[in-house]
Amino acid sequence: QVQLVESGGGLVQAGGSLRLSCAASGRTFMTYHMGWFRQTPGKERAFVARISWSDGSTYYVDSVKGRFTISRNNAKNTVYLQMNSLKPEDTAVYYCATRARPGGAWDYWGQGTQVTVSS
Repeated sequence: QVQLVESGGGLVQAGGSLRLSCAASGRTFMTYHMGWFRQTPGKERAFVARISWSDGSTYYVDSVKGRFTISRNNAKNTVYLQMNSLKPEDTAVYYCATRARPGGAWDYWGQGTQVTVSS
């Protein structure tokens, strides 16, 4: 089992920045990727970014490239999502998740943190 706890959400004006954190505990050695997803009411949860726990390679959805940066601190078992130049359409509940192999299912999820961007 892996436990994930997100923090750092809040209310920010358009153009502002927020940094989300996701602290992992438990069987974290099982982690291959850690990722961020977001969900708005009535829509499916959508992929935002992911990072390889071993080599730090990253991948982003096109809509956040150049604005969001995912990073990790292996010693703290924590992944971050730095979000700059925020837009109202970034408003969502943000979730972190882990998976044990590339291309596999995302096995463990956090409880989510709300990000609201006002125009």
